[in-house]
Amino acid sequence: MKNAAFLLMGLVFTAAASASEAPAPAKPDLNKGQAISAQVCSACHTADGSRGSPANPILQGQHADYLVKQLTEFKSGKRDNAVMKGMASTLSDEDMKNVAAFYASKQAKEGASKDKTLVALGEKIYRGGIADRQIPACAGCHSPNGAGIPAQYPRLSGQHSDYTELQLNTFRAGKRGNSVQMAAIAAKMNDREIKAVADYIAGLR
Repeated sequence: MKNAAFLLMGLVFTAAASASEAPAPAKPDLNKGQAISAQVCSACHTADGSRGSPANPILQGQHADYLVKQLTEFKSGKRDNAVMKGMASTLSDEDMKNVAAFYASKQAKEGASKDKTLVALGEKIYRGGIADRQIPACAGCHSPNGAGIPAQYPRLSGQHSDYTELQLNTFRAGKRGNSVQMAAIAAKMNDREIKAVADYIAGLR
C-alpha cells in the first residue's frame, strides 16, 4: 500500500511539473499578419488598416484582443455580416492573432470632426452621458481619450464618423447582437445624438 501511495504521489508531482513546463503560447507573427492583410483584408481596409472608405472601420492601432474577438464572432455568426463572415471563415485562430497583431502594431492616424454644430452635444454625451435617460458616458468604457479597454471595449479615437454612426444605428435596430450593453445604450439615443457622438469621436485624440 505504501509503495502504491508513493507511486501515486510521484505521478501527481510529475504531472504538475509537466503542466508548469508547458510551452508559452507563440507570439503573433507580424509578417504573416501583414501577408494576410494584403491577401484578405486590403480591398476594404487598405493594406495597413488605415483611413480607407468611411463605411469601413480604421483598424490601425486597434486592440489586438478586440480584433480577434470580432473576427471570431464574425466567423461564428454571433456578429452578423455576410461579407466579414466569408472573410473570417478562411482564417484560423492563429491567422486571426497574427493579422490582429499586425494592425495593432500600427500607429493610428488622427481624424477630425465634420459637423462643428454637433461637437458640443457629442462631447457632452461622450464625457457625461445623458442622465435623465440613463445613457452612460462613453468615456466610462472607452476611456476619456478614446483609447478603449481590450478586449471588450475598442479604441474609438479617430474612427470614421460614418462607420461609428452605422454601428450605433445597427445596435439600436437590434441587428448587431454581439454586445447587449451597446444595444441597450443605443436603443435610448435618437438620430441627432448618435450622429453627434459619432462625429465627436472622429476628432477625439
